[in-house]
Amino acid sequence: MSKLETALAEMVRIDSTNPGLAGGPGEGAFAADLAARMERLGMEVDLWDVLPGRPNVVGRLRGRGGGCSLMLLGHLDVVGPWGPNAFEPRVRDGHMYGRGTADMKCGFAAALTAVESLVESGERLAGDLLVAGVIDEEWESAGAAALTQRWRADASVLVECTGLDVVGEHGGFAWFEVESRGVEAAGVDPEHGVDGIALLAPVLAGIAALDTRLASRPPAAYGRGSIHASTINGGDQLPVYPARCVLGVERCLVAGETVAQAQAEMASILAAARAADVRFDGELRTIVAREPLAQSADEPVVAAVVAAAAGELGHTPVVRGDIAWGDSGLLVEAGIPCVTFGPIGHGEHTADEWVDLASVATTAAVLEATARDFCGEVRP
Repeated sequence: MSKLETALAEMVRIDSTNPGLAGGPGEGAFAADLAARMERLGMEVDLWDVLPGRPNVVGRLRGRGGGCSLMLLGHLDVVGPWGPNAFEPRVRDGHMYGRGTADMKCGFAAALTAVESLVESGERLAGDLLVAGVIDEEWESAGAAALTQRWRADASVLVECTGLDVVGEHGGFAWFEVESRGVEAAGVDPEHGVDGIALLAPVLAGIAALDTRLASRPPAAYGRGSIHASTINGGDQLPVYPARCVLGVERCLVAGETVAQAQAEMASILAAARAADVRFDGELRTIVAREPLAQSADEPVVAAVVAAAAGELGHTPVVRGDIAWGDSGLLVEAGIPCVTFGPIGHGEHTADEWVDLASVATTAAVLEATARDFCGEVRP
């Protein structure tokens, strides 16, 4: 087993489930593990709590001076496990399976392998090379937001799985809750009961109709805008009119769409529900919302990654967008250009999550070449 494969397996065994999603232990143990790895490489380490017991970690390989700084970025948290063996890595046919293999501990294994190669070369970059691990990407991205307040870089690479493609733009999203309030009463008392669940019917119909309209619009290069009902929770028992029902809704945004537009769409759907039945008492709440990412393909960091990938792959990589939102959006909003590049992987958030190990090694080589180019001349 290679050093890279061993490191990735050790990372996967650490349960860093986001506590906001599945009541997991959080990112603390994994952040501490990365901090120790960074210190062994001679990096300066900053480990600080963003939320109680949930730290970000940044390691800096200090440059000689006079070059640009580059941040290699990833998120520490994973979604909930599918079973008791989810964090036990398994290797088959060149793929490593397990929770967090693709999403996205492979990125940290690649980033630290790149740093190790630079350190072992005895050469020193002109600019600083940073490796940052942030909490909470799978929920509210509290870690990325805190990172931009504490650390800066001239550019960044988000090391998420992209299939060795270069991703320079991506979609956004808005998560909503719609609370429908009825009147609780016995099921045999229709004169007093108001069905908080049934009154959501026009809202559900409005969501379906809006998605049909979105599907008819010209899509972005990486996908179309969409909306769907995600969760629903209401009522306590069968023989009772439900006093409350809460509907979860996800609106996926693409270039040219905005969070404000999504909020206006939902407000219009609720207004139509009130017009359909005066008993509808509904409240709209925005839980989390992120704008789509659009940045110039001429950003120097994009060119650096494309050139480095071409050198390793033997051909020019695909440059594209992606429908999925990433922490790169918050970095760009903070004025730090960010491109996404990473290994071949599949099955994120499922029981069949895997990453191609050879592509993790390729990613490490691309990151090292990118750092050499972007951060400036290397010298002993």
